[in-house]
Amino acid sequence: MEVTRRSFLWSLGAGSAALAVPLVTARGREASSGEPWLDGRSPLPPPEGIRIDSNENPYGPAPQALQAMRDVFGESPRYPDWTNRQLRETVASFFKVPPDHLMFGSGSGEVLKVSVEAFTSTRRGLVTAAPTFELPTNRANALGIPVRAVPVDAALMLDLERMAASARSAGLVFVCNPNNPTGTVHGADAMRRTIERILRDSRDAVILVDEAYHEFVSDPGYQSFLPLALEEPRVIVSRTFSKVYGMAGLRLGFAVGTPATLEKMSPHLINNGVSVLAGPAAWASLETPGHAEREAAKNAQARAFTRGFFERAGYKVAPSEANFLMVDVRRDVVEVRDACRKKGVMVGRPFPPLTTHLRVSMGTMEEMRRATQVLGEVLGA
Repeated sequence: MEVTRRSFLWSLGAGSAALAVPLVTARGREASSGEPWLDGRSPLPPPEGIRIDSNENPYGPAPQALQAMRDVFGESPRYPDWTNRQLRETVASFFKVPPDHLMFGSGSGEVLKVSVEAFTSTRRGLVTAAPTFELPTNRANALGIPVRAVPVDAALMLDLERMAASARSAGLVFVCNPNNPTGTVHGADAMRRTIERILRDSRDAVILVDEAYHEFVSDPGYQSFLPLALEEPRVIVSRTFSKVYGMAGLRLGFAVGTPATLEKMSPHLINNGVSVLAGPAAWASLETPGHAEREAAKNAQARAFTRGFFERAGYKVAPSEANFLMVDVRRDVVEVRDACRKKGVMVGRPFPPLTTHLRVSMGTMEEMRRATQVLGEVLGA
């Protein structure tokens, strides 16, 4: 069954326990049967149309994750103490990380937020890319912290050399690999040289490697930097359950770093920021053999189909190792986005300075067939 975090709706079950049971429907299906919001039980139906604008997994959590949430729903009145302990043990075992080298947050977004708060100041700012995931930049701007945003190069790759050169007086260097929104990825050698240079030339800068799209990467030259984060106090790696595991609405991410580094970050965390439902969903996902690989394969199929559409139409598509594509549509992307929305297809927001580039997230194959028809109409392809 195709499921989605947005269609995780509650209805009270019968019996003295009156446990809430989730009804799960498929985001990509046109059929309306079984949609609880149609009979007046829910005042807030999800937005209509094909939503390929937020790099979500359209298939939602694994069936085992949904069952795990059903099983623990009776714990909803309680704080998530024991579920979070089990979450820490399961994640540590799965990723081969000591438990005290883990820090959990409300999505990896919270990890990025607290990294900015813990390691930057008005004297030691943030080094990032342009465009890249905006949360660190937005948080730094809100705090009045200087930001040095290094533009991506002509191939839409992060300019790692310039980022390293800009890091001499930085407090935090944010490296998203694969990069959102471009989808491009750097191999292990290039990343290692950059990290070594920053560690050598900047005495204070901490490097945050965001690996939100790690599970989608097939490039043999790519490598996770989790092992380095276990040893080097100035390197942190962030991961999320929002993407391949389909848990964007459940909000769960984590950081890997040395205990001393995580100790500097933890005062900035929200207490009990991981819900009693997110933990069981996460550990059930990890304990489902081959789940991430199957989700990545479905994404790769949809990505190849969508890439073929754009390239046959004559548009340049950046290489992508994520669950989205960045396409140069050679016109104002805001106009394209708005025209698509009028036809029921939600595509990505603008990402300056790439004002003619459109980010298209991957939906189901059915969604991508319908979405490319609309895109063809809007683009005249």
